[in-house]
Amino acid sequence: MRGVIIGNGRINDYDHIRSLITDDDFVICADGGIRHAKALGIKPDAVIGDFDSGEEPDHNEVNVIKYPTDKSYTDGELAMKYAHDNGFDEIMLLGMTGDRLDHTLSNIFNMAHYPGSYLIDDKNEVRIVTDRLIIEGKKGKTFSFLPVCGELQGITLKGVRWELDNEDQQFGITRGISNIITSDHAEMTIKSGIAIVVINDGE
Repeated sequence: MRGVIIGNGRINDYDHIRSLITDDDFVICADGGIRHAKALGIKPDAVIGDFDSGEEPDHNEVNVIKYPTDKSYTDGELAMKYAHDNGFDEIMLLGMTGDRLDHTLSNIFNMAHYPGSYLIDDKNEVRIVTDRLIIEGKKGKTFSFLPVCGELQGITLKGVRWELDNEDQQFGITRGISNIITSDHAEMTIKSGIAIVVINDGE
């Protein structure tokens, strides 16, 4: 079973986001993300947060895990930890991007601590890669990668327009932006380092 976390970020295309969620998913709302769950017609299995960005739900209707407002972690990270601690090795993050760039970045970086997690919004899919990523069924999509925490070493890209073979890339260099997936089976491997990978709709 997959854990799905719905945050209080931006969701414009509810039809698209709803199509990603199955009846077997365990749905966790991070605080104000419950407003999106209602709009999606989904009853969450758990709601986590301090409820500074949304009304606290009825404890008789849903499992509520409440935290104090003065805390050291965001509601999004607490939801990710809850999913991980409850045995979900696949965690899909929805509603986790938006106007608060600090929250968007922290949600992306937090994925480094939770293997099997990935973030999807109306237009993008974001993953953290530390070794190998297989990309299936994304032919024609735009593919970008960004080194974080220093240099990426031993980058190999296959099934994209501009392939790489055991190359390195420094942090802050834009060479990895706007590649195109040309195969139904594409692959990225790196020998050392951490990359943020973004797959978007492209043109």
